[in-house]
Amino acid sequence: MNKFYSGALLLCSVLRISAQEVVWQKDIKSSTQDFLSQITTTIDGQYLISGSSIQSDKLSADSRQNNGYDFHLIKLNQQGEEVWEKYFSGRGHDFLSATLATQEGGFLAAGTSYSGEELDKKDDSKGGSDIWLIRINEFGDELWQKTVGGTSDEEARAVIQTTDLGFFVAGNTQDSEKGYGSKDVLIIRMDKNGKELSQLVLGGKDLDEVEKMIPTKDGGALLGIYSRSNAGGSKKSQSFGEGDYWIIKLSKEGKVEWEKNFGGKGDDHLRTLALTSTGYLIGGESRSERSGNKTVGIEEGTDLWLISLDERGEEIWQKSYNFKNRDVLMGMNAVYNRSTDNNQSSTKGILLGGYTQAEGRIENEDETFWILYLDQNGNEQWRKHVKGESRKREERLSDIKLNRDGSIVLAGTSAEELGKENWKIVKLGDKQIDQLIEKQDIKIYPNPVSDYAYVEIGFDFKDADIVLYDMGGRQLQSLNTKNKVTKINTQALVQGAYLVNIKTNDNKSASAKLIKK
Repeated sequence: MNKFYSGALLLCSVLRISAQEVVWQKDIKSSTQDFLSQITTTIDGQYLISGSSIQSDKLSADSRQNNGYDFHLIKLNQQGEEVWEKYFSGRGHDFLSATLATQEGGFLAAGTSYSGEELDKKDDSKGGSDIWLIRINEFGDELWQKTVGGTSDEEARAVIQTTDLGFFVAGNTQDSEKGYGSKDVLIIRMDKNGKELSQLVLGGKDLDEVEKMIPTKDGGALLGIYSRSNAGGSKKSQSFGEGDYWIIKLSKEGKVEWEKNFGGKGDDHLRTLALTSTGYLIGGESRSERSGNKTVGIEEGTDLWLISLDERGEEIWQKSYNFKNRDVLMGMNAVYNRSTDNNQSSTKGILLGGYTQAEGRIENEDETFWILYLDQNGNEQWRKHVKGESRKREERLSDIKLNRDGSIVLAGTSAEELGKENWKIVKLGDKQIDQLIEKQDIKIYPNPVSDYAYVEIGFDFKDADIVLYDMGGRQLQSLNTKNKVTKINTQALVQGAYLVNIKTNDNKSASAKLIKK
């Protein structure tokens, strides 16, 4: 799975046409069923594509080879070109679920391992399946790894970084002695070196699966859980139907602060969460009519169900959206702007991404990536289907990311038949969203800086020179870039103030102060 193919896209608008253009598309070919989990945007505007693959060159009868699934990571630059590709392998199946771009640079990969201590895996199995964590630098080189688990089956689903540069890892544990039901939620708090600080098991008397976790403004975490449990165990809120949205807010110490349950009488499956200026967005798909605390109905199959909550978990509004057949929501991003009145960021819109899964005969727009844009109150503004130049029979979105410059990256699988899933990555430029996002001509972060700084250019350009001066006007560094975000080395600088100047090929210029701590 190592060849890239470029192709143009056709964008079909269901409602009015939005000012979008294809920046690039990459198709990563495979001969096996490869699972794409996530696309992660790095601090310097590059992309890490992560999932699970069977390596084609290891499909042999050699008993020393691993024929199972491995962690699979591909880093792309801002132009969509491959920077590096890495596999991490055990002897058994190893499924990568989530990746995180760390604040210090590099990544943390979290997945589920059925392997013992062999090949790339350095720790033995704890029993059943375990959580396997691998910390890598920006070049894909391993820094450390940890295997976490007990005698029952554990699986990783999500990971976030905490304000002290440690981590929350969220997953599930099945039939655990410490649990409450058939499957429970497992939360592990770790320091920045992977040392375990605490474990928390949450659940009712039935099945509870964590689907998403996001960091909150106060340094805690918000958990989104698909719950089939009624009140009981650690769950205090009553269920409404076959499956509900269960939301849990954790403090930065990993303690439960509040929980909420949302659902109708049918099956409501939570998929994703997003942070807004006023609280949180909860999204998934619903098969429930108006019932329970669900105040919107369904049109056909499953509809998208979105709930806006304040920071205490109280409902602000809820909305439903339909593409026909079985609509599956896979990603959600809030669009922020900065108010000039109070210098506070505010949510101006909501970007959703997913696909419609055919239930029986495939209709015209089934099995195709779609994006849906809403205003801050959940009112639909526009929707689109995104097709490839040579569209495959089944195309299913896995993740969507909104970049700081207003561009959109979609990542998913594309297959003519089951078992031959290629990875399909598409970057779109959107002028309408771009206009909502406040941008500075030049932005430097972190600032103050220690070893490395990132210079972000806010206006359009083809070629630019970045020059670093001391406050006496002496030139210290100069480099040329075509990237919106460029990394500069500040290790050799002494403590103090410096000036960063940008000049583009079309004579645009900007300057900003950099502080070395």
